[in-house]
Amino acid sequence: MIEVEEDVSAARTGDLKSVCLSIAGIRIALSSPDAELNLSIDGATRLFMVEEARNPDARVSAAWSELDATPTGELLFDSGALWRLYRDEGSYLWHFRTPSLGNRPYKTARFKQDFTDGEVLLHRPYFADALSVYPLEYPLDELLLLGLLARGRGVELHSCGVRDDSGDGYLFVGQSGAGKTTMSRLWERRIGTEIPSDDRIVLRIVDGQLWMYGTPWHGEAELSSPISTPLRQIFFLRHGERNELLELSGVGAAARLFACSFPTYYDAAGLDFTLDFFERVTRAVPCRELTFIPDERVVDFVRRHST
Repeated sequence: MIEVEEDVSAARTGDLKSVCLSIAGIRIALSSPDAELNLSIDGATRLFMVEEARNPDARVSAAWSELDATPTGELLFDSGALWRLYRDEGSYLWHFRTPSLGNRPYKTARFKQDFTDGEVLLHRPYFADALSVYPLEYPLDELLLLGLLARGRGVELHSCGVRDDSGDGYLFVGQSGAGKTTMSRLWERRIGTEIPSDDRIVLRIVDGQLWMYGTPWHGEAELSSPISTPLRQIFFLRHGERNELLELSGVGAAARLFACSFPTYYDAAGLDFTLDFFERVTRAVPCRELTFIPDERVVDFVRRHST
């Protein structure tokens, strides 16, 4: 289970020059050498603050800048909305844009190809009189974690997670509208049950054991926690007229996991790792399609049929 820092008042008021986050056991050390830039951490991300690590998985520095509108390097991926990713001089370079600035980015982030070291530059005029900022503001924090995970650490899934009162972990996988929020709220009512996230869950294999981890990126239910737990079973959600389970083959389950994942399409090695990881997952735990009626009976149904 991830250690959570108890006193987060400094993070809320923006008095920090450095902070360490631990998401899915991956530690990211964020610092500001810029004397005029303080760091702030808000929302669910505060739950993932930990004491500074001596050997973090990634180090990120942040500073104010006057950013140029012209990107450099080879375009690797265009999100079609907020960001674009380039390969530039052996590193990855994100440009984050907003319509109010036209082609000029409000933020850039340059990282080594293994994502262990990076720099975030913030376009000072865009942030007006702000004295404190969270440089990894979503989606950059998630993009960074995805890059680190794809380097042999694990995967993130569009899913909700449940840890029941016995410590067993259930993963409910599905795209928007599949019922993740509904499932999270139904389980949340049970005494002793915890929800690591109602929308984003990380899977990792540690010492031969498959674990699931909560993330700061929640859905409509706004449920998020840094807890972790061994994963016992995976369910693919589907609305229906009765509660029913359908066993899935390894290949079929792996394909459905991939369809609900966040693969690094710009990185062939990362894609290969993700595909191999899902094969290992489907061998490690049972995978079933869960057709369900959205009421509390499905909770008892799942527990009764769990192995």
